[in-house]
Amino acid sequence: MANTDILYSLVGFNNRLNKIVRDSDFTNHLALTLFTSNGFVYSLPNSIADRFCLYILPEIHQKIKWLDLESLSMERILLAADYPNLYGISLYNIQTETAISRF
Repeated sequence: MANTDILYSLVGFNNRLNKIVRDSDFTNHLALTLFTSNGFVYSLPNSIADRFCLYILPEIHQKIKWLDLESLSMERILLAADYPNLYGISLYNIQTETAISRF
């Protein structure tokens, strides 16, 4: 189970679990994508992305150092919070023109 699955499932469950899943070692690298067994990468479903963008990312944003993002959800996730310690992003399914215009 990926750390994003655990975050999605356990954040808000109770105070003890909240403290555990918000630990820096656990939240420093988040893959906010879905990887299939045949190597394809997809965006998170809207319901999951909504919870991350509205509740989870704003609470842990200062601990995130690396994000794995799919191009369709990239802008939404990057705008969900300020990431003062972010030093790397892995981008999937992004067109060259999009990358140039965004960065």
